[in-house]
Amino acid sequence: MDPRDLYRRWIDELWNGDLDVAPELVAADFVGHWPDHDVHGPDEVARIIGETHGMLDALSFVVEVGPLVDGELVAGRWRGRGVQDGNPVTFIGNDLLRVADGRFVEYWVASLPLP
Repeated sequence: MDPRDLYRRWIDELWNGDLDVAPELVAADFVGHWPDHDVHGPDEVARIIGETHGMLDALSFVVEVGPLVDGELVAGRWRGRGVQDGNPVTFIGNDLLRVADGRFVEYWVASLPLP
């Protein structure tokens, strides 16, 4: 799969709540480097995304920039929107992922809430 298509599925499908696609997009030896912990494999990725959806109602993500591809690296910028305690919440983030054999094997993310 083209890395651009893989990234679009990462956001459009997986991060928008279709957790069943995690094994298609994420390798078994995947390591995701979140700011405060690492996540391993597709099952943990799906669990973390599910927990994120559990914290916000009507949560959705869109790609705003990219994806940009350089060799085995894919980068993109996204915007997330949801509702928490009746209030709209918006945040942005930047992803950097490494691809091997058609799946993501490593991930770095930085995200910030918007006022």
